[in-house]
Amino acid sequence: MRAVIAGSGSCIAPKLVTNDMLARIMDTSDEWIRERTGVEQRYFVEKGTSTTDLAEGAARRALEAAGLTGADLDAIVFATMTPDHFFPGCGGLLQHRLGMRPGPCFDIRQQCSGFIYGLELADLQIRAGKARTVLLVGAEVHSGFMPWREGSWARLDGHVDAPLAEGEWEVNTRTRHLSVLFGDAAAAVVLTAAEDGDRGVIDAMLFADGAEADKLCVPGVGFRHRPYVDDGQLARAEFVPVMDGRHVFRMATTRMAEAAQAILARNGLAVGDLRMVLMHQANRRINEYVQKALGLPEDKVVHNIHKYANTTAGTIPLLWDECVREGRVRPGDLVLMVAFGAGMTWGAALVRA
Repeated sequence: MRAVIAGSGSCIAPKLVTNDMLARIMDTSDEWIRERTGVEQRYFVEKGTSTTDLAEGAARRALEAAGLTGADLDAIVFATMTPDHFFPGCGGLLQHRLGMRPGPCFDIRQQCSGFIYGLELADLQIRAGKARTVLLVGAEVHSGFMPWREGSWARLDGHVDAPLAEGEWEVNTRTRHLSVLFGDAAAAVVLTAAEDGDRGVIDAMLFADGAEADKLCVPGVGFRHRPYVDDGQLARAEFVPVMDGRHVFRMATTRMAEAAQAILARNGLAVGDLRMVLMHQANRRINEYVQKALGLPEDKVVHNIHKYANTTAGTIPLLWDECVREGRVRPGDLVLMVAFGAGMTWGAALVRA
């Protein structure tokens, strides 16, 4: 018994935000962002739209592609680092909206590695015979991280042309190395049980090491503090992630390459056996480094960070959905997925479409 991806779907936030638009509210430029990250644009939700809202759109498209409805689901795995609420998690909210009968809904927090962790969890549920149909979602609304005041949002949208309030430009610029990286999106896959054949999730290797978690984290708004959020944390923008970019770059390139090599070796496979490699879309330069380390030709690697920026748990299922819809991944193709994220967490998975 193994889990086969029977359908996929995605939901992109509606508001297109180009690099030039960001330059209206901070000291940055299209050239600066492209050179460092490969990002050309991203999409943000309208104010009031939640992660579960985007997840519902992606889930309904995935269910339709699989020829199923929410009533057919046995379980949901929801990967996100931007939940609607501190609690409850998004999984149960999505279960109710989709009309799934009461059942297990897992909310997981492995950030950029979330989809691969979720894939392993969904596959294990099916292999153990506890579920035959599992919905796996990766969804994020990162725009809530942005420490921008209403005046900045209005200028970003082009609604006003007046200068920003005193100090606002400086505040926005202080976090530009992070705020330019992210976008809002959701993508989902439906996994169903298959008892014969070689399609489906073949293997996954997951890793976590918290020794250097402080190199990429959100320093405030947590229960290490009492109260867990206060005016001081908000004034210091401690709800915004902090990152040691050079250190994370080194770790990501090393760990992603190692994970990819390890899972191929464990399964007696080589790069030549792969149809496609889907890498987490955090930084184009990271992925190009990993591509070179693995000796991957251009036709086996796909990127979409230029269109959507980093959508964290949504990047890999979004790549999968695009590749399937564009015919770049067909039934029988062997696909390697690999990611690195905060925690630090990383991993790789092999899936035959």
